[in-house]
Amino acid sequence: MKNSSISRRNFLGKAATVGVAGVIVPSIITSCARETKKVVPIPTMLDQAPDGPVIKAGVIGCGGRGTGAAINFLSAGPNLKIVALGDTFQDRIDSCRAEILKQKNQEVPVDKCFVGFDAYQKVLDAGVDLVILATPPFFRPDHLAAAIQAKKHVFAEKPVCVDPVGARSVMATAQKAKGMELCIVTGTQRRHQRDYIAAWQQAQEGKIGDIVGGNVWWNGGKLWHRDPNAKWSEMEYMIRDWVNWSWLSGDHIVEQHVHNLDVMNWFTGTHPIKAVGFGSRLRRVTGNQYDNFSVDFTFENGMHFHSMCRQINGCVDNVSERIQGSKGSTNCHNSIIDLAGTEVWKYKYPLDKDGKPTNSVSVDPYVQEHIDLVTAIRAGKTINEAENTAISTMIAIMGRISAYTGKETTYEEMMNSDLKLGPKVFALGPVDVDKTVPIAGLAYVPEPAPAK
Repeated sequence: MKNSSISRRNFLGKAATVGVAGVIVPSIITSCARETKKVVPIPTMLDQAPDGPVIKAGVIGCGGRGTGAAINFLSAGPNLKIVALGDTFQDRIDSCRAEILKQKNQEVPVDKCFVGFDAYQKVLDAGVDLVILATPPFFRPDHLAAAIQAKKHVFAEKPVCVDPVGARSVMATAQKAKGMELCIVTGTQRRHQRDYIAAWQQAQEGKIGDIVGGNVWWNGGKLWHRDPNAKWSEMEYMIRDWVNWSWLSGDHIVEQHVHNLDVMNWFTGTHPIKAVGFGSRLRRVTGNQYDNFSVDFTFENGMHFHSMCRQINGCVDNVSERIQGSKGSTNCHNSIIDLAGTEVWKYKYPLDKDGKPTNSVSVDPYVQEHIDLVTAIRAGKTINEAENTAISTMIAIMGRISAYTGKETTYEEMMNSDLKLGPKVFALGPVDVDKTVPIAGLAYVPEPAPAK
């Protein structure tokens, strides 16, 4: 790797004008980490969405998560149908269509199945009321914008983007959707998980006191990879191997760890303003991503959270959150412990047939988020999670860029960066993107000053 080919510009972008940024820094999240609230009601969560007119949905992105989300949607209540499918590849459509038929006895018409980079637009034009967006995250901002423009309700998987330009696009689309009274639920299912919600309520009511810091972890094993295939173009190979390429997934701190970072934002009621992190690539066999990150996030009030994520087999696993308060701490989903180490609150799980706690919530949160979406639509209410998820995704991007460059990175820089990943041309051929693995420090080799 040549040092001269690397600059901060590759990873951070340059400052964008307000017109390029396209959106003002959102105020939906405000700092309340050190405020104690006494009574925080939470909405009643239904076990099934109410009956109503048929809601016809289309799936855009028919891989494992898209297929899973389709089944989750169909499990959310009565009179729900999948009527259209779209994906870049035919085999993904075939497998998704077969699984919907097998599990839910619904057959998606062949003439409503669309292949190609423009398949999303054909799904939007196929008479659907709602779309499930589950392509690789790179495509999410454009697909979300098109869905709202077409006046469709949306379930959008997390993360909602891979770069600052995409994050701001989603923030702007979220505001547009609010004005159109369209619902958007994102894939941050912990916000729809009953034990997490109960713990959040306890924390907001002051059970742990003022929040003073915390830790968030997603340390797990390798996900998967695809080896190159002589029958595939480079574009097809990269999309099929998408969880290993930064331009498609945002790296695993964005694609996966965003769940934990979103819990951090949710419980604190705010978000970090800067990050200093590091990471490396030890055992990943394809793509250009890291397989471990460690990031120190700093909030406006000086509070620190430590973030750690890893995708390496054979290591100790830990997927959880811990938030420390002035009176105690919580694991964010089923327990609060005071400063003396005594458990002062515990979530009451349903009992099994033998009268023992099940240690799981009564409704799968992957289904609950669709129940909540369908319930809002049928009740004529608006639910819109896109902006909060865009902020959480931006925080993950901020951590990634700090680790890639080895330098402090700020939220203000993110909101003013013109960094946009990915190629400019989409066709099943060569892909014009940087495929090198970032090396911290080298990304800050000073660029020569322009000649006078």
